[in-house]
Amino acid sequence: MSYNPEVVTIGLGYIGLPTSALIAQNNIKVFGVDISPNVVNTINEGKIHIVEPDLDTAVAAAVKNNFLKAGLKPETANVYLIVVPTPFKGDHEPDISYVQAATETIIPYLKMGDLYIIESTSPVGTTEKMQELIYTRRPELKNKIFMAYCPERVLPGNVMYELVHNDRVIGGVDETSTGKAVKFYSQFVKGELHKTNARTAEMCKLVENSSRDVQIAFANELSLICDKAGINVWELIRLANKHPRVNILQPGCGVGGHCIAVDPYFIVSDYPMESRIIGKAREVNNYKSFWCAEKINQSKKEFQLKYNREPKIALMGLAFKPNIDDLRESPAKYIVQRVLQNANDEEYFIVEPNIKEHNIFKLTDYREAVEKADIIAFLVAHREFFELNISPERTVLDFCGVKRQY
Repeated sequence: MSYNPEVVTIGLGYIGLPTSALIAQNNIKVFGVDISPNVVNTINEGKIHIVEPDLDTAVAAAVKNNFLKAGLKPETANVYLIVVPTPFKGDHEPDISYVQAATETIIPYLKMGDLYIIESTSPVGTTEKMQELIYTRRPELKNKIFMAYCPERVLPGNVMYELVHNDRVIGGVDETSTGKAVKFYSQFVKGELHKTNARTAEMCKLVENSSRDVQIAFANELSLICDKAGINVWELIRLANKHPRVNILQPGCGVGGHCIAVDPYFIVSDYPMESRIIGKAREVNNYKSFWCAEKINQSKKEFQLKYNREPKIALMGLAFKPNIDDLRESPAKYIVQRVLQNANDEEYFIVEPNIKEHNIFKLTDYREAVEKADIIAFLVAHREFFELNISPERTVLDFCGVKRQY
């Protein structure tokens, strides 16, 4: 029996699934498409394959009430959302092949009056390229369908709330398309919907994350300077932020995730001569991860010389930010890999409390790791780590402010 969805979403990952569940919560039939049979089967059972607060109940209810189904191939609908990854290739060159492949899958289903929206982070001009692709394959649809770009701007761990309440920037290939997309999102978004054109909306997403990357790079660069100067960077930032017009972020072991660690390269790749600060910020944040790994290796050597034995080392965290299970572009994961490359006879305890297992690393409970380790390196400020009581005999390398002292 045909499902007859109103909306088809291509991609059921960290954004696609929450978006699908939110739309379905508003009594709009959604058909989600993913290339993974496991993902499809899991969702059709009313369960989820990722960790995100409140998502499990939203999906369970939507599936039970017959407003959400999943499959491997699209169905005919009126609205098509492209919510797939846009990684980079080679020398940090943006890769829109996933967006193109997703678009190609829905081209046979398009009909006059349909609305096509890209939510995937994309280089400037991607929506226009997909418009050209669609019209080349289906010339009879030229100027008879509506196309727009509308990026998400949500925080992992709070996605279900922010999808509803955050403002959205919506840019169509023409004013009519923009209006159609605004009308669609107004059904389930309470934040303000800001109209623009597709190219501006695409750049807006890239600029938002590049701005944050630059701000984080400033904090990370300060941490490097303070380490050399013998200054507590956490105290320095706290005091500097007492200035009414200063708001320095907290340093970490780098920058990760599917947005901030990737999106700036989309600008740098297309505008290399103009994006000097943006490009340098990427270099600083990448270097910070390398620096953290070298600090751990240095601490290991110092322990060997002092105690004449190999240390036991706890590497605390693998996710790209606190309290989530997402390891994409994670600086912590890079640090662990780099430290293990130089491993000899030391014993390592790798910790990530938000996942049960990893296909490469053997995971250890965080309490056991801290109890057994001689050297403890905090890579991610997970909430569990703040509760730990650590013996003063342990060597602690705190790259994310878990045990910061003022």
